[in-house]
Amino acid sequence: MSLVLPAVEVPMAAANAAAASFAALEAKLDYLDPTDLERVRQSYRYADTAHLGQMRHSGEPYITHPIAVAAQVAEWKLDASALMAALLHDTLEDCGVTKADLVERFGPQVAELVDGLTKLDKIQFNTREEGQAESFRKMLLAMARDVRVILVKLADRLHNMRTMGDMPRSKWGRIATETLEIYAPIAHRLGLNQSYRELQDLSFRHLKPWRYSVLAKALARARQRRGDLIQKVQQELQSALAGAGLNARIVGREKTLYSLYRKMDGKRQSFAQVNDLYGVRIILPRVLDCYTGLGVLHQMYKPVPGRFKDYIAIPKVNGYQSLHTTLVGPASINIEFQLRTEPMDLVAEAGVAAHWLYKAGLAGHTPDGELGTHWLQSLLDIQNETRDAAEFWDHIKVDLFPDSVYVFTPRGQIMALPQGATTVDFAYAIHSNVGDHTVAAKVNNEQVPLRTELRNGDVVEIITAPVSRPNPAWLGFVRTGRARSRIRSHLKSLAQDESRVLGEKLLAQALRAEGLSQLPGTAERDKPLWDKLLRFTGNRSREEMYADIGLGKRSANMVAKRLVTLLTAEGVKPDALLLTRERYTAHENLSQGAVLLDGAENASVKYATCCRPIPGDGVLGYLGRGEGLVVHTDDCAVARRLQNKDAERFITVAWADEPVRAFEVGIVVTVINGKGVLARVAAAIAAAEADIVHMGMAEETAQDALDLRFVIGVRDREHLDAVLRSLRRTQSVLRASRSQSTATGG
Repeated sequence: MSLVLPAVEVPMAAANAAAASFAALEAKLDYLDPTDLERVRQSYRYADTAHLGQMRHSGEPYITHPIAVAAQVAEWKLDASALMAALLHDTLEDCGVTKADLVERFGPQVAELVDGLTKLDKIQFNTREEGQAESFRKMLLAMARDVRVILVKLADRLHNMRTMGDMPRSKWGRIATETLEIYAPIAHRLGLNQSYRELQDLSFRHLKPWRYSVLAKALARARQRRGDLIQKVQQELQSALAGAGLNARIVGREKTLYSLYRKMDGKRQSFAQVNDLYGVRIILPRVLDCYTGLGVLHQMYKPVPGRFKDYIAIPKVNGYQSLHTTLVGPASINIEFQLRTEPMDLVAEAGVAAHWLYKAGLAGHTPDGELGTHWLQSLLDIQNETRDAAEFWDHIKVDLFPDSVYVFTPRGQIMALPQGATTVDFAYAIHSNVGDHTVAAKVNNEQVPLRTELRNGDVVEIITAPVSRPNPAWLGFVRTGRARSRIRSHLKSLAQDESRVLGEKLLAQALRAEGLSQLPGTAERDKPLWDKLLRFTGNRSREEMYADIGLGKRSANMVAKRLVTLLTAEGVKPDALLLTRERYTAHENLSQGAVLLDGAENASVKYATCCRPIPGDGVLGYLGRGEGLVVHTDDCAVARRLQNKDAERFITVAWADEPVRAFEVGIVVTVINGKGVLARVAAAIAAAEADIVHMGMAEETAQDALDLRFVIGVRDREHLDAVLRSLRRTQSVLRASRSQSTATGG
């Protein structure tokens, strides 16, 4: 009998524990109407049945976890759908329940929320990998569509972190790092300051247990020593504010352990050197009272210079508003004071969740419904431009960090940007079209380089031009995900457009070699032919097929041969004369479809750095796999090796009559090393109207001789010859020639 008893008692104890915790949850749901309350009860019963027999690491029934998540959601006064999603959030993944089951039982809204949350649980910290990046992208997009998804997820993460002590120690590092680097910044971004601080502290506790313990003890000792002092300050403050006719609620607070650790670590300070451990929050009825209260404070204690911030006039990105001032209190202890109204306090602690708190009647007026939505909207904008998950995460990651700078438009509008943001970030924050057409910028009415980092209070003016386009070099200094994704999107679409044009030209050229003078038309009668060809290539459209040919992903010759087969089946016969001419004269004369090079090709054509071809050089075109057309000189050693291995990927290219830009070429200038020689060489290059792109120095070849290596921009071979002649006439220059790795001809 004694063997049977435990088997009976454990489930009963488990059931009692779950029932007790649900009763505690129910006590928090007094803001719901009876209908909604019944829906929440039904979802609890469903989740309880689904999780029957499952246990947590602590030995408690699994259902206690969804109940605890729902309790946190109830703290934020979220609606019945969010509470139901919290109770059901693990049923899809762990219990064999399908989304269709949930739709049928609880409706599509709850099912979508649970589905969104299920995808989130698959996230692991290694965000660099495609699978994790994809999961994270889904999470952010689900959140952008319905912020309740991330609120329930944050509640889930909070409870997991609170109970992490029951989990195997081997998992602590991964989960705590993920929380610190992803979920805490999201909580901050959404204005959930209380949750943000708790997630940071819990992560710190499990990442660095020893440091956490030492700091906790030091703070407890300091609290003992200075407790009376803070109490005295609060009493003095209450009396002074009452004397000024202000009805204030005063709350004492101290720095979190993680913020202390970060300050000590960042500023290389000991605990004894950190003197602003304490803070006092003053809640007042009206905004005007906050400023009056500030005046009272500054009369009582001396302010610390540079430590006053007005977040009421200029709110933070996440909607946070308060007056911050640090004062030197009794015993020369720095104390931070925060002054705000009740609605501001609600938003400060609950962020986007304050929307539901307001709806529940916990404050006097409706909040800004747009709170946090600017950032959420920017997620959707970035997603529209970036389909690649890893790239999306890369863009968004920078926007999660909380530090911001506040700058003004010329009309006085305030804009918040991440720390380190540049004038280009500002331009894209105004509008993507402004960013795309930016040519110059003024900060505080002075023209500055586009890479200039902005500071608090800067007045920024952007100068645009219709002909201007995003520059790839901008990617080296922009800070916001929005700017980065927009620039990349533009460059990709540019590359695609150019690749399409090149691909069409290459296919037409290959088709002539098969005896057909032109590609089929785009009329309706030609559509079945194109459909058959696209099934052969595996492309969705003609444009995509052309782009693949232009990028070298697909062989123009193979596609042309297939097209000829399809046309022959329809009765079209190759032109024998054209076939003969193309096949036997292609090497002697340029065929009609040769790719002409004028330097305007941007992304679709690259000029090989091994030989740096310039107009006047004999050239070959190599269609690399996935990298587009690469142009080599005809005597380049690299090109010769590629010809031996991959001859069919070489195509006919020729220089256009009038190139539109300068081309880079390498030169070696041997000089007698001495004072001012570099200046003379640079002057000689400039006198010949060439630009220096890059410069390097080789080892000294003799006791007093030195090789200077330049990459310069020239129009053509004739221009290069003029530059070399100018150099050879220069004092201290022994030799000047084109780099040996390039085509000869100097």
